[in-house]
Amino acid sequence: MPLLLLIAFIVVPIIELAVIIQVGQAIGVVPTVLLLLAMSAAGAWLVRREGLKSWRRFRTALDQARIPAAEVVDGALVMLGGALMLTPGFVTDVFGLLLVAPPSRALVNRAIRTRVRWSFGIPGVAPRRPTQPVTHPDDPIDVEVVDVKRTQSRD
Repeated sequence: MPLLLLIAFIVVPIIELAVIIQVGQAIGVVPTVLLLLAMSAAGAWLVRREGLKSWRRFRTALDQARIPAAEVVDGALVMLGGALMLTPGFVTDVFGLLLVAPPSRALVNRAIRTRVRWSFGIPGVAPRRPTQPVTHPDDPIDVEVVDVKRTQSRD
């Protein structure tokens, strides 16, 4: 965890400053500042749009009585991407854009959900196993046939 904090608060800002200085030398100070502001504004617009779409998909999943696992991860990725895009700097904007843009976000979402084991229920308790035994195609199946006849009521 200390290494992650070191990277987040020391290494990333140094990289951002180096990139901003390089861009500033290439295109000038005023265009660099305007570009940073434009990227933040575009990021805010994109986050709002994708966040609303993600919220609608989340509500639809709940309305269909589905567990909205993909939708929750999608919303979290949009929020993280938005935070990165609102942070001044070109490097964080690129990573933020990758998390907010639907095609790349779908890939990250799928990767996260395949690596994380989803368990719903009581925290700390392993998910229940199926109570029915596993059957094989050659196992016999016990069935009982009941013949039901309908009659017309005379009301």
